[in-house]
Amino acid sequence: MPKFKPVPLGSTVNAARSDPRHWGPKTAGAIAKLPKGAQKFWGIPFEFVTPGSGNDLLVLADDSSVEIAVGAAGSHLVFAHFCDEKASTTVAGQSADYLNPVITAPGEHLADYVVVFEDGSEHRQRIRRRFEINQVQTRMQSGFTSRQHQDLSTVPFRGPYPDNAWGRWQTGVMVGDPPVSGRTAARDDRHGRANPAGSWTIYALELPDSSKKVTNVRIEATGAAAIAIGAITLFNGQNNPLRHLPLETIELEGAGTSADEIEVDVDLGVIARKRNIQHFDGTKWLNSPVKGWGEAPDDPEHIGSIDLAASADATLLVNGSDIEVGPLLESGEAVSNDGKVKARVLTSQRTWVHGRIIDSSTGKPTAARIHFRSPDGRYFPPYGHTHEVNDNWFEDYGADLLLGDTQYAYVDGTFQGELPVGDVYIEVSKGFEFEPIRQKLNIKPGQRELEITLDRNSNLREAGWVTADTHTHFLTPETAHLEAAAEDVNIINLLAAQWGDLYTNVGDLTDGASGSSTAETIVWVGTENRQHFMGHISLLGATGSPVFPMSTSGPTEGYIGDPTVRAMSDWADEVREKDGLAIVPHFPFPHSEVIAEVVLGKVDGLEIRDFHVPTMDTFAVHEWYRLLSCGYRVPAVGGTDKMSAGMPVGGVRTYAFIGDRELSHQSWSDAVRAGRTYTTSGPLMDFTVEGLRPGDELALPESGGAVHIKASASCAMPIHRLEIVFNGKVIAEELSGGNKGENILVIDEQLDLPGSGWIAARAVSDHVAWHVWPVHFAAHTSPVYVKAGRTDVFDAALGEYLITTMQGGVEWLDTLATRADDERHASIRKIFTDAIDSVNRKMPHRHGDGPLHTH
Repeated sequence: MPKFKPVPLGSTVNAARSDPRHWGPKTAGAIAKLPKGAQKFWGIPFEFVTPGSGNDLLVLADDSSVEIAVGAAGSHLVFAHFCDEKASTTVAGQSADYLNPVITAPGEHLADYVVVFEDGSEHRQRIRRRFEINQVQTRMQSGFTSRQHQDLSTVPFRGPYPDNAWGRWQTGVMVGDPPVSGRTAARDDRHGRANPAGSWTIYALELPDSSKKVTNVRIEATGAAAIAIGAITLFNGQNNPLRHLPLETIELEGAGTSADEIEVDVDLGVIARKRNIQHFDGTKWLNSPVKGWGEAPDDPEHIGSIDLAASADATLLVNGSDIEVGPLLESGEAVSNDGKVKARVLTSQRTWVHGRIIDSSTGKPTAARIHFRSPDGRYFPPYGHTHEVNDNWFEDYGADLLLGDTQYAYVDGTFQGELPVGDVYIEVSKGFEFEPIRQKLNIKPGQRELEITLDRNSNLREAGWVTADTHTHFLTPETAHLEAAAEDVNIINLLAAQWGDLYTNVGDLTDGASGSSTAETIVWVGTENRQHFMGHISLLGATGSPVFPMSTSGPTEGYIGDPTVRAMSDWADEVREKDGLAIVPHFPFPHSEVIAEVVLGKVDGLEIRDFHVPTMDTFAVHEWYRLLSCGYRVPAVGGTDKMSAGMPVGGVRTYAFIGDRELSHQSWSDAVRAGRTYTTSGPLMDFTVEGLRPGDELALPESGGAVHIKASASCAMPIHRLEIVFNGKVIAEELSGGNKGENILVIDEQLDLPGSGWIAARAVSDHVAWHVWPVHFAAHTSPVYVKAGRTDVFDAALGEYLITTMQGGVEWLDTLATRADDERHASIRKIFTDAIDSVNRKMPHRHGDGPLHTH
């Protein structure tokens, strides 16, 4: 017996769609747009009479009746029909004709559909408005026992997107067929709130005995409102064809090496997603030396799978092979009719769990970053977190994170959600001072509670250190607070900015700490003021009105034609007047005025976060060294420049020593100004020279001398090198014993320093954290400054390099910059020339031949 059999309406059709006589104006206008001809709705085929010169609808506008021949047995008669908007009876006081298409008479008895069997017995079904039948147009008033004909479609959140549809695409699902990329999504139906095109109502009338042959169905209208039938299909199954079972993930073996190669469809259901499930080695994962910081997809083995929601009577078609869904879901696995494809249900048994993450040192819940994984390798996020994290720029700034191929959810110490019964792998991370954990748990059937304990490996807060991320974007202050707390960051600087004609976080600017701040987690919204050539500068902790404009001199930071109205140094002066910090983000790029800012003492710190190689000898680090070696004292800070869900808050952060002062943005800022900092992506540093700490000055004789150096680096991840750097050269190092690395490295020795300069410690691991880009676990302290006699450190060759770079800025201003006016141009130019003159005054000119002076 076939699953579907269309029932011809034949000579019973008595009206044309184009005839408006029986309909209200909204219904009449929508009928012509209803689908026609051969259609499939919710997997059920229908044969509509194609509109032409003749009739194409069966319409009953009064208390008449009509019989439709069926001549077959089945479990359900499925109708595609609709009723008029005009109701004969409405709730007291209701209008029957609102502007929007709404239902004012739910339950109104419009007809009886009487099924007549071959043995003469009958089955009568009342047809009620918004129950078994509905209006062509409704506004969020779908049928109680019927569906609109538009079924579900999945849409890829990564695009491509039609115009006006990016936000809608992030849901991954929509009702009806998605608009084609490049076309505009209708504004009034993107959220399913209205259906301006109109809908057939699809109703499955259950028959009391599927073995009995149906002779005909008699339509007895009440005359309360006009009704129309466009098509009928006889269905033969065990369940209502419009009801779907819960979503399951189905592994498909033998269907292809990649999900993209699998041609798959289902008649009574929805393929929510096709995806590859990467091979997961639980033992290897548990024993990895790096925990909590993501993984690269280093195993090419995977198997294709689908996420399926379907009726138990559905048939799955995989590369031309049929698999019956009912037996598959009941037994957990099935083989296609031709034996080519094997399907297996993954983790079909699940339970809703309420969980807590406990700080073992306090016994209280603590915010953290969490990841659950089934034995087959799939991510199970806590409720409220997406299954597939979107790490595109400015697209997802919820409390989720993607590091490499590992997805995480930020939680406040409590969470709830569905987990598979049986073995579950869990990963929890919280900054650098808690041991990240990977464990295999066993979830029991019906389990409701789960508690996970995090242990500290350090508590530098008690020792007077505080942590900060100097540079984040796009998050709301509340989400910034959650993510900072979960990453054990005390101060998160959320920066408003201009990007062409896009302005972000401007509405979050306040004259002080954000209202989302708490005693140990401070959110402060500052600004990143940017110029595409001269540089960027982050203005943190200022009070009073914001320092505007935030961008200048045109794209891509400013808008087209924006003139050059302010310099970085000008912005820095203003933020300092407002008790704030001036920090150079992603030092040294853009690479121009940043040199002048440091030379003139305009900035309080440089973001040193270029930890992309295991040696730490990168251009950015050495550019900082060049400034230090010319006598310009500026500390290192750490910030992430977080602009997507691929970057963890505090993944590179600043540790600053405030001693016994109370935590505040001010006390942290003062510590930065004093140079009592280090920047780190994991290692915790301690560094002293003759008992002096970073930011201090050590006095030595003119000829230098021997000093006692103590440095240590500890990290939850193995590190491989601890080095002491003097004036840019490594003068001492401690290496780990072998490739595995160590969690602690120490240097404690006497070293000879030949003269004036600076000395700092740095540590690095061969292992990486999978931020947007791979970042080695590394750290660098700010320097202890060395003054030997009366000699200041200055490298003349480096001085010439600094002058040449700044001279380029002058020439850019004079030749290419879009000028606001002569006065402002001269003022900005003077910053460069003053800085060049300052370096020139340090140069030991010989024979009258020195670097070019610019005036």
